[in-house]
Amino acid sequence: MELTCYHNNLPTRLIKPSCLPQMRTNFHSSWKQRSQVRCSLSKEALSPLEFEEDASESTSDSLEGEEFSHVMKFKFSDFKISDRVSIGLGGRGDEAVFEAIIKDSDSPLHNTKVVLRRLTSVQAQRRGKRAIQVLKKLARRKLMYHSYSMQVHGYVCSHTMEDEGSFYLVHGYHGSFSLRHWLRQTDWLPTLEATLALDEESVRRVGDDTVGGPAVSRQLRVIRILMRDLLIGVNYLHSHGLAHTELRLENVHISPVDRHIKVGILGNAADFFEDGPNNTERQQMMIAFDMRCLGFIMVKMVLRELMDPIIFTKFKAFLNKGNDPSCLREFLLRTLNRNSSHGNVGLQMLDRNWGAGWHLLSLLLATKPLDRIRCLDALRHPFLCGPRWRVNPSLDIIRWSLGSTAVRITEEYIYGHQQRIRLAHFVELMEMLNPYSEPKNWLGLLPGRWRLVYSTGHHIGLTTRQPPSRVLIGDVHLTITQPSKSKPKPPFSFTSDVNFGVLAGKDWPHNKIGIDGKLVVNCTFKLTSGQRHYIKDRDENDTQNLPAIATNAEQSAIKKLSGKKWRKAFHQRELPSSLPVVKLVSGDIDVTLVLNEPLSKDTEAAQSVVNEVRVQIPPEMFDLSKIVCGTYIDSRMMVLRSVNGSALLFTRACSIES
Repeated sequence: MELTCYHNNLPTRLIKPSCLPQMRTNFHSSWKQRSQVRCSLSKEALSPLEFEEDASESTSDSLEGEEFSHVMKFKFSDFKISDRVSIGLGGRGDEAVFEAIIKDSDSPLHNTKVVLRRLTSVQAQRRGKRAIQVLKKLARRKLMYHSYSMQVHGYVCSHTMEDEGSFYLVHGYHGSFSLRHWLRQTDWLPTLEATLALDEESVRRVGDDTVGGPAVSRQLRVIRILMRDLLIGVNYLHSHGLAHTELRLENVHISPVDRHIKVGILGNAADFFEDGPNNTERQQMMIAFDMRCLGFIMVKMVLRELMDPIIFTKFKAFLNKGNDPSCLREFLLRTLNRNSSHGNVGLQMLDRNWGAGWHLLSLLLATKPLDRIRCLDALRHPFLCGPRWRVNPSLDIIRWSLGSTAVRITEEYIYGHQQRIRLAHFVELMEMLNPYSEPKNWLGLLPGRWRLVYSTGHHIGLTTRQPPSRVLIGDVHLTITQPSKSKPKPPFSFTSDVNFGVLAGKDWPHNKIGIDGKLVVNCTFKLTSGQRHYIKDRDENDTQNLPAIATNAEQSAIKKLSGKKWRKAFHQRELPSSLPVVKLVSGDIDVTLVLNEPLSKDTEAAQSVVNEVRVQIPPEMFDLSKIVCGTYIDSRMMVLRSVNGSALLFTRACSIES
């Protein structure tokens, strides 16, 4: 019989007093009486604790031949067993957890609260013994071990037949909650701030010098502290040739004593170096696995909606399908409920500092293991560094920041003259910092589905004019299909699809549900090398055919890159007169229009709708042959230029739609 109770505001599991052992001289008999007591809170751990009858030898005999001299050997009589078990200590199905206080006055741990973990299966006992072996390797730097790892004190020595086939591991007690239980509390933020005892002195270790403030700033400050502690602890393991392999919210605890993250018991810690020719590859893969687990922990801390198993399953499916993690923002904006009880605090945190949080997530969850960031590099990332720390961003982060800022402007601003100039300015900067200028580099990045975000030469959608047909433009996509490898240099297939709705009736200002339609344009392109020339001294006649916004943005970008702040990003001493681009040579064009009834039977109405769609979308999306070159591409963003100099800004769309 078990009851849940709250003791000192901390959830614990209350064991029925009649099932508790009596304090007798022969303490081993009492453990036999309660061998059927359920002592763990997880669902997997609620099965009765039955001894393994087929154990070939007792645990005490197996310990005699192993080097466990660096840990303490306890007896059952050394402990005073508590009648409660904290909810954050729940183990697996082959584990039983007890809280106890060491009552041996001769022990250096006298009156210390510890956890007794009874391991019954062969795999569980292997984990317990491995935790003791790892301790010997990590104890060289005791300060780091005590700060970032759950302390293993020793094991219980028993020679009785009742405990044959089981192993008792004694480790430190670091609070009642795991990090998962912390995040599930409704008041987790103020409670964690109180546990970490945040003051101006403590927040300086993350580059901040203030406390309090808006909820977004407070939550970001706590996440920085927790993630930096996690990265320091995991880097401590990696520097000693070990991989954690079990980094989950359930295995991470926050100690209220030293206010540090504890990264678990390390029962499944694996060595990097073993006998074999692929030691380097093994080390890289194991480090990459730990970094991916840290990415999952970070995304759950920031976006608490992912604590829901259904939403987290969709999140993992997105990654397992092979989607690039740099498209996470595009996917999560469609997946997360806008009316979520958690609000949009997590999205605001990731969008801060020019999208630095999304950049760090994309590096932690990179598809290729060798592309994932390491612990030391993650500690220097701008997302985990407060405003008081001066961080020199890499060129990759600068490109990411430019693209993120451009996308945010398109989402939050009404396109006035100043906003259009600013967007064109960011596009010019991205083009001058293009990492891939050769056609061969575009072959792997170009295929996919791209969503049109902005056009410097045309406003997308309705304006203040009165249209003859009220058409509401939806998403505008450009799908690029990879050519067949059987043919020598086959052309790429470009497909422009425009989803729209035709609003009918007098109630259209209040009812936006209309007749669905779709415009599809197909065209083929071949890629060749090309140059985009920058004419420094232009005559008035040369600039008459170019948009004023494009001319101003180009001059502004050249002036920006000439400044001191951009010299590190732009290594050339003088700005070049031209930049390499990928030239797009178009082929035949095929246009298809799909309209639902009743417009599909009305030829004049359909023609009016087509004309209105052409007015509201950039002309390059209707006549793809007007696209002449590609000036920027990476895993997330793409910029194409048309024959009149206008720029089309695209962001990669995910293959899984919400």
